[in-house]
Amino acid sequence: MKKVGIWMDTEKAYLLFIDKNKEKFITIKSNVENYHPFGGARSKSKWGPQDVVQDSRFLERKKQQLKKYFNEIIHLIKDVNSIVIYGPADTNRKLNDEIEQHHKLLYKNIKAVKKVDSMTINQVKALLKDYFDNSSL
Repeated sequence: MKKVGIWMDTEKAYLLFIDKNKEKFITIKSNVENYHPFGGARSKSKWGPQDVVQDSRFLERKKQQLKKYFNEIIHLIKDVNSIVIYGPADTNRKLNDEIEQHHKLLYKNIKAVKKVDSMTINQVKALLKDYFDNSSL
């Protein structure tokens, strides 16, 4: 039975594959840009026009970058029997939603989606191993 534990945020994802007694650890970089708006300055006249910040353009670009990031992860886990997803923010929930909406067969294999703080690589490995050792999967 193939298992994978995923710890992810918007910058990177750590995947720990466990198949029988073999383990494989992979790091995936997301390439999702941080959103830093600029503009919005007033004109020099007292009640003059303001620059408009184009939020929608940046948000749409981020959405597309997240989708590409999720598809890269999904491609790697498509033949796994048991999946657990961890993360410090809502990125893990977004991956879960993407799998639920577009990959119904894979969604059945998700055992847990949990929120945890940021961790070092060794802490992530220990967390993921501990989950699969202590669960009855």
